[in-house]
Amino acid sequence: MSWYQEYERWNTFTSLDPTLRTELNQLQQDEQSLEDAYYKNLEFGTGGMRGKLGPGTNRMNIYTIRRAAEGLASYVKSLSGQAEGVVIAYDSRYMSKEFSVETAKVLGRHGIKTYVFSSLRPTPELSFAVRYLEAAAGVVITASHNPPEYNGFKAYNSDGGQLPPAEAETVIDMVNLVENELEIEVAVQEELEKTGLLKWIDTEVDEAYLNKLKEVNVNQELPHFAGELSVVFTPLHGTAQMLVEKGLKQIGITNIHTVEEQAVPDPEFSTVASPNPEEHQAFELAIEKGSQIGADVLIATDPDADRLGVAVPNSRGDYQVLTGNQTGALLIDYLLSQSSHVPDNGIVIKTIVTSEFGRVIADHYGVSSLDTLTGFKFIGEKIKEYEATNQHTFLFGYEESYGYLVKDFARDKDAVQAAVLASEVAAYWKSKGKTLLEALEDLYKKHGYFLEDLQSLTMEGKTGSEKITKIMTDFRNNPLSKAGGLDVIAVEDYTTSERRHKNGTVEKIELPNANVLKFILENDSWFCLRPSGTEPKIKFYYGVKTRSGEESRKLLEAVKQSVNELISESV
Repeated sequence: MSWYQEYERWNTFTSLDPTLRTELNQLQQDEQSLEDAYYKNLEFGTGGMRGKLGPGTNRMNIYTIRRAAEGLASYVKSLSGQAEGVVIAYDSRYMSKEFSVETAKVLGRHGIKTYVFSSLRPTPELSFAVRYLEAAAGVVITASHNPPEYNGFKAYNSDGGQLPPAEAETVIDMVNLVENELEIEVAVQEELEKTGLLKWIDTEVDEAYLNKLKEVNVNQELPHFAGELSVVFTPLHGTAQMLVEKGLKQIGITNIHTVEEQAVPDPEFSTVASPNPEEHQAFELAIEKGSQIGADVLIATDPDADRLGVAVPNSRGDYQVLTGNQTGALLIDYLLSQSSHVPDNGIVIKTIVTSEFGRVIADHYGVSSLDTLTGFKFIGEKIKEYEATNQHTFLFGYEESYGYLVKDFARDKDAVQAAVLASEVAAYWKSKGKTLLEALEDLYKKHGYFLEDLQSLTMEGKTGSEKITKIMTDFRNNPLSKAGGLDVIAVEDYTTSERRHKNGTVEKIELPNANVLKFILENDSWFCLRPSGTEPKIKFYYGVKTRSGEESRKLLEAVKQSVNELISESV
């Protein structure tokens, strides 16, 4: 069926939601936008689905939500075991609560009980709640740190983790079997509430989560000096305020200054250009407040509170925003040096695009480390595997994009846990007369100057998708032999799960297939290409290591220049 036929199917649907009908009438004035809204179904991938709000098969609306929920219902009904029901949480975005209720109405129509949070909650609390309530699955309505016009649907399994590939493929197949999203039947909310098929949840789960959060505290002497630490915190108009503030206070960190302008949930994220702690501009108000009070550390969570950014005072009297790799290195070093007992089979898990810095630190303490594909679902999958086999004890998991997990009572990245631990680390180093930046510098001197960067190219719509495909094809078919003056010693192609060395030998990569290319350079350097699975972007990751900060900066720029030259030729 052509995009125009899909549009006609919607346009002639007499029961179309009135708001969507008005938006569709407006969209008819712009044929290119109309085509983009209908040229495909909004893809339900391994991470769920995410897209712009509005009418159309390629947009987030009550009908595409119902389609996803219908597929999830089929998946839940196919499961065997003790787990029952689906937990649903949502963030502060436009239509988040409405989409949560629509999901519950579809699931309820199939006789599946839902536990829906009565107000917005963080993604990691949903992960915890699935486990705590012994549910069969979970859903979070969120688009994380995307712009205000986006929303999304993320699905979780009974372990509280995002669906790993095999389960995700099953759900994807079931979603794709839904023939007409406009005609999916839904139950009546009030009837579901009366019969108990829709149960509203809140305080009980909050208290259970906060009780487990105490386990993040490593140093039991912390309360003796934690009160001296001054923290500025911003939830960036999202979900984290209550849990972060309570979590800090219950381990003795009480000198907390929340950025009030950003404490109010706001679907427009009106005080920031992007509600993403990876973007330094998101820290502007926190830095302003921190400068006024002389704060020791600034922490920021993204709207659904699965990512944490950290900023610390520098020698220039300003604040420096740490990278996810730098924060991860500090947390790993603290955990392994301060924990009273590190199991012999302990393991740190990171992703293939995360710095080697963390691995080197883990090696220093005699602790194993492991790489997974990008996406925290793979880290969660490994935690579950090791839980069953006892091969390893999970100690810490992280990715460069500000995602960390300290304790496995949640199975997705958890900015609340990370906020508590990062603040504890800052308090510890303050008691030793050092800032986090000075502690980081000590790690560089000991292990080498690791430096990383990320470039993203946003290419929206059908044309953008074609350009991203061409870039990946060109890098595969005409790979660089040098980058930044360094030889390429191996190329890892995760579509074939093969590592091809410069000398012609080929090794198998024991990871799932993915559309990712990683170029291994000499001297512990590398770069990687990965199209995003949730956004219209292709991402380029870089990592270098030298003997000094200045040398690493120069080498990083040289490697990036080599890659950008080939990108320019491609597009």
